Amino acid sequence: MTWYLIGAIFLLGLWGVIGLKNLVKQVIALSIANSAIIMLFVYYASLSGEDAPIMDTAGIPVDPIPHALMLTAIVVGICIVALALALVYVLYQRYGTLNMDELEDRIWKADD
Repeated sequence: MTWYLIGAIFLLGLWGVIGLKNLVKQVIALSIANSAIIMLFVYYASLSGEDAPIMDTAGIPVDPIPHALMLTAIVVGICIVALALALVYVLYQRYGTLNMDELEDRIWKADD
């Protein structure tokens, strides 16, 4: 069941990046897809053991390395979203629209 939920969240984000025309919505969808990938890695890592590696555990401890790497991925994802939103803001200031089709038309007209 977990596979289906993670896959549905990823497909929702992918659809948003491909199907939506508003740049801010595309950035949000990119963040959703990134979160789904992080959830997938954390889910896989949780299957490697039985208990949290905090103190002496009776069972097999979960490997903490993938979880630490996903914390890094979360920080990188936040930085990417912040940079993308800054670029969207600059595009909006310069061309006055967030619609991808109108933006392409205005950029091509500016080049002529």
